[in-house]
Amino acid sequence: MKKVLVYIGLTALLFQIGCTSDFEKINTDPNATSAEVFNPNYLLSQSQYEYGNTGYSQLLYQSMWTQSLASTFSYYGNGDKYLASGSFLAYQGRIFGEDYRSASLAVEMQNLTKDKPALSNLYNIGAIMKVINIAHITDCYGDVPYTEALRAKEAITLPKYDTQQSIYTGMLTELETALKNLDVNKAGPTTDLIYNGDVAKWKKFGYSLMLRLAMRMTKVDEASAKTWAEKAVAGGVFTSIADNAKVLTDNSTQGNNTTGALRVPDDYREVRWSKTFIDYLKVTADPRLSAIAEVSLPGYANNSNQDLAGDNTPSVQIGLPNGYDLNGGATDISKHPLHPGASGTGSDVAGVGKYSRPRTAIFLDRSGVNFVLTYAETELLLAEAKVRGWNVGATSASEHYNNGVLAATASLAQFNTAASSDAAIKTAVAAIPTYLTANPLNVSSVAASLKQINEQIWVTTSITFNFIETWTNWRRSGYPVLTPVVYANNFSNGTIPRRIPYKVEEASTNPTNYAAAVSRLAGGDTFTSRIWWDK
Repeated sequence: MKKVLVYIGLTALLFQIGCTSDFEKINTDPNATSAEVFNPNYLLSQSQYEYGNTGYSQLLYQSMWTQSLASTFSYYGNGDKYLASGSFLAYQGRIFGEDYRSASLAVEMQNLTKDKPALSNLYNIGAIMKVINIAHITDCYGDVPYTEALRAKEAITLPKYDTQQSIYTGMLTELETALKNLDVNKAGPTTDLIYNGDVAKWKKFGYSLMLRLAMRMTKVDEASAKTWAEKAVAGGVFTSIADNAKVLTDNSTQGNNTTGALRVPDDYREVRWSKTFIDYLKVTADPRLSAIAEVSLPGYANNSNQDLAGDNTPSVQIGLPNGYDLNGGATDISKHPLHPGASGTGSDVAGVGKYSRPRTAIFLDRSGVNFVLTYAETELLLAEAKVRGWNVGATSASEHYNNGVLAATASLAQFNTAASSDAAIKTAVAAIPTYLTANPLNVSSVAASLKQINEQIWVTTSITFNFIETWTNWRRSGYPVLTPVVYANNFSNGTIPRRIPYKVEEASTNPTNYAAAVSRLAGGDTFTSRIWWDK
């Protein structure tokens, strides 16, 4: 017994000594790292992915507000009918939260590279990623934190909300500095999801983004818009669809690309191209119609089968009117005067299956891409700049317009592997030159040209599922002219939303700065208030 007690005592003493001498080692997270050894490239890929992860937020709202898509499904009432239902509050703040998260990763990447000349390109690409994220946020909400944003390490946890006008000045200046400092002779990033480390393409992307931001200001400061647009063109913008900025996703992420979100059963059965959109394409016999739209084969089972392609014949395409439901009342889709009739049972009893949906072969791949900025959009913005008489090169507005329409069509092949060899897309690309000959840019007046160009931006961003940009350019340009939905108990008095209210938590977590920002909104923190550039 004495030997046992002595052993226990010695063991306890050794244990105590061991714990004391190795305390720091034992209580250190073995998975932790430090700024000195962490590879900042990893932050770039995560920032890119999170920026591209727009998913449901733009599918639920902006796609419906701009009447690109329509839905009878109640969950989509938030966008299609301007209703506050389901996870409304969560999605209201989603862009605010997710884009600041993406921007924070870009800023931290800058923090880790600012004193490392060999990583200067990564630092400047971080600035570009920060700008595109802040642009997303301010274009959706208006005045937001910018100069004091993302500075919690400096103990700034309640950032002020800058005016959108000052944010635009800051973003464009920050972007210009970053682009001037990008060096094609130095190494590019190693975990780049967009351009695989090609610094030359990043320069084109940055200047194309500068052009987009410049054009935002056409209604409030056309002189500045002109100056920055001309700087962008002088720097070198996109020149082909090979320059398209897009983020590849993966099926394991369960639908983080916007198109893949349509694989949710009710979305697939009841989300359709809108009547406004399909009618616009049919009026001019647009060859893209058969590339993007199909009508499901008859019956509820066929309409629910995500692996069964529908009929993409142009003549059978019918857009779903916005503002209708399956509730059996006055707004039931079966009451619409042009309704094609029933085609099955269950949720298809009202014939939703007879309306045109995004083609299964192109838009339902969860391993597809999220488009960020395209050559097509850039060419159409250049067409507008040319119409306005700005010094953006010798190419005519009509040539830029034609390039944009053709590029928008060809970009469809970049959605996924199946799209790259899709026969309908190839047919549409081949038919576009003839289509443009029959439907050239109307140059009879500046107003006529601006209308046609911006309608094509609506088409371009809709078919590439970049719906936040669809909505933003619609607010900027006023085109296409849309008739708002008037539905009972809507949150905007039958007005298409002009902005998104701030994230709900801001009123309690940052009350003073939130209140100051709201006081600058003519209509308060509502969907109908207008932001600075939306006049």
